[in-house]
Amino acid sequence: MSLRNERVRKELMREISEILHREIRGLEGVVSIVDVEVSHDNSFAKVIYSVLGSDEQVEKSKDIMERSTSKIRYEVGRRIRLRLTPELRFVYSNGLEEGSRVTELINKISRGEI
Repeated sequence: MSLRNERVRKELMREISEILHREIRGLEGVVSIVDVEVSHDNSFAKVIYSVLGSDEQVEKSKDIMERSTSKIRYEVGRRIRLRLTPELRFVYSNGLEEGSRVTELINKISRGEI
């Protein structure tokens, strides 16, 4: 990955996180941007996110993320100076949830509960 792509990736992560927390209403649970993968020409970005919460909160937040893609892209374009604002695709990852479960199991084992 080029230095420019890495800079764009970091800026996208920061700005999308900010937009989600300040501009997008109705998200439930804890929504986190896990990673952003930017194409070599910066025309496309895959935004990997996670939601920590109940199944209902996850589903509601996933729906809102899908419906808010164009608004988020517009806001990114306003905030970051790029020749072309990348097309955004949001991809859900349950990595935080799985990590939380593993940590919980480790804690139970260390306390002798399992």
